Amino acid sequence: MEQNTESTAVRKRGVLCPKLFAVRKDLTKAQLLKDLVAGVIVAIIALPLSIALALASGVNPEQGLYTAIVAGFLVSFFGGSRVQIAGPTAAFATIVAGIVATDGMEGLVISTVMAGILLVLMGVFRLGALIRYIPSTITEGFTFGIAVTILVGQIKDFLGLTYTEAPIETIEKMTVMVSHLDTLNWQALVVGMVALAIMIFWPKKLKMIPASLIAVLATSALVGFSGMRVNTIGDLYEISSALPTLHMPALNLETVRAQIPNAFTIAILAAVESLLSCVVSDGMIGSRHNSNMELIAQGIANVGSALFGGIPATGAIARTAANVNNGGRTPVAGMVHAVVVLLILVLLMPYAALIPMPTIAAILFVVAYNMSGWRGIWHTIKTAPKSDVLVLLLTLVLTVVFDLVVAIAVGMVLAAILFMKRMADVTESREWQLVTDESNDPQSLRLRKVPEGTEVFEINGPMFFAAANKYTYSLRKSDVKVLIVRMRNVPAIDATGMETLEELIASCKKRKIAVVFSHLNEQPKKAMEKAGLIEAVGAANICTDIDAALQRAATLCKATAQAQ
Repeated sequence: MEQNTESTAVRKRGVLCPKLFAVRKDLTKAQLLKDLVAGVIVAIIALPLSIALALASGVNPEQGLYTAIVAGFLVSFFGGSRVQIAGPTAAFATIVAGIVATDGMEGLVISTVMAGILLVLMGVFRLGALIRYIPSTITEGFTFGIAVTILVGQIKDFLGLTYTEAPIETIEKMTVMVSHLDTLNWQALVVGMVALAIMIFWPKKLKMIPASLIAVLATSALVGFSGMRVNTIGDLYEISSALPTLHMPALNLETVRAQIPNAFTIAILAAVESLLSCVVSDGMIGSRHNSNMELIAQGIANVGSALFGGIPATGAIARTAANVNNGGRTPVAGMVHAVVVLLILVLLMPYAALIPMPTIAAILFVVAYNMSGWRGIWHTIKTAPKSDVLVLLLTLVLTVVFDLVVAIAVGMVLAAILFMKRMADVTESREWQLVTDESNDPQSLRLRKVPEGTEVFEINGPMFFAAANKYTYSLRKSDVKVLIVRMRNVPAIDATGMETLEELIASCKKRKIAVVFSHLNEQPKKAMEKAGLIEAVGAANICTDIDAALQRAATLCKATAQAQ
């Protein structure tokens, strides 16, 4: 019934319909109550995470809450998923930190707004399905790489190290930390270990109360009452409980041009993360999201978040799963979550100054571990082909050593090259006389008679540039009058494949040999029509199957013999 009401609503309003309006018939009093409870619980979970992720991103703690409020509400209102919860996520932490360190908040706002516009355009032009063409090995690789960079970035606060340098790259951070291990603060380490222990060993029976919230309360009390010399958020940052306000960045062509790479990175990562979260939640509730509407919502949310003082946002898998597990089934839960975070910002934000920095580091350690997906990576390494493992490991290393832009670009290029090699390896061309076909295939040539003066040339696999060397053909006999090119196993053809066929037809024409094509699939046939090849050989020489092709060859051979 759930899917029927959704599909009817979508048909009435068009494909790009926010899920909130598509499922309005499901908004019963009982479900609204469940969504209200789920929204409150998710907001409590989002509170420490939003603050921690803001600090990991190099911005003030309240900016993480701004993101959860603005982006969280807009994604739920406009989104294509029933249960998606959006906000700041760990995937963006290192990217945002790098942009802020080099270009400041103005650069971050401009790049995020541009990314939002790109996301909206991706949704409008129905590009949501294209995200699945990013191989899982690349996604696993950069996700684990981001987890590593987050972990490394938090070691300083976890150990209470002291130094004045402000390294940006992960390798630089590790080098500086190693050189300053003598500044280790044992009290900070104890606080961090207590917070980490609480989050690891917090009873599952009490999962409705987030372990991260208990860790924040416990360690804040510990530091506050014991007088331990440990940095808190208030020691390093100014805490504000002000409401988010609209801020328009100063735009100029040079700044916009400089932020294009960052905008593309944010847009691609937001699209991948949000749609992955939608897929996971679909499996949990038996629903189906609208990927294009979700991209539009993510775009609107990122523009709104940036203009109101937030940072890039996307769908958060952990918070979305918590929403589902606590009864959330409509976008109302996500909107309630945003409103509750807003109330926390106004009423309780000053108390965030008491949170110890080692506790924030411990929270992010757990976030990094949960997002790393190391089990999936280990399974891939054990079971996948070596080429896929190479793509995964290279993407992972490049994410850590350089950045996400380089990692995704190199990973995609390498994955594409390896895919083309695989396709080229399975592409072949051969003369039928050399084939022993013992199958029960009704199109088999085994029991068919080839007319005298006829040769059959069979191509198997896609005809594209990477397999160009597989199409070579030379006539073995001098008395050939008809050449049948059998293409039933050619699913696609590109410009290089077309050139090969053109050369073949031209060569046969010079030798007065007729060319007959057998069983053209849809894409090759359209391509050949556009290139004029069908007109060149004659429509009568385009046959639906091998029987028709052999019959046509017999007719042509007979006509040639009579002409002589």
